[in-house]
Amino acid sequence: QVRLMESGGGLMQPGGSQKLSCVASGSIASISLMGWYRQAPGKQRELVAIISVDGSTKYGDSVKGRFTVSRDNANKNMVYLEMNNLVPEDTAVYYCNGLIMSTSKVWQNYWGQGTQVTVSS
Repeated sequence: QVRLMESGGGLMQPGGSQKLSCVASGSIASISLMGWYRQAPGKQRELVAIISVDGSTKYGDSVKGRFTVSRDNANKNMVYLEMNNLVPEDTAVYYCNGLIMSTSKVWQNYWGQGTQVTVSS
């Protein structure tokens, strides 16, 4: 079984910064992509940022230049999201996502349970 667990959400001030973390654990053989999506109330889930095993990244248009996705060099099972210059429109549940091959040699898309980020004064 593979699990993704996010941490770092909470209430933040507009203009502030916060760092989200996600760790993948369980029966993992290999990890390809890892990243972040978010879903605001009444809206569809959208891409925030993803990073591949070779370090290439992709960002959603609304976060380009403000958010940075990275993977831990020591622990390849961890991914981070550095969020800067937060605005109220960033308020959403943030989900960690990973394209992971389990020890049974099956590639599958996995999701964390999500962490709430609220940006408000």
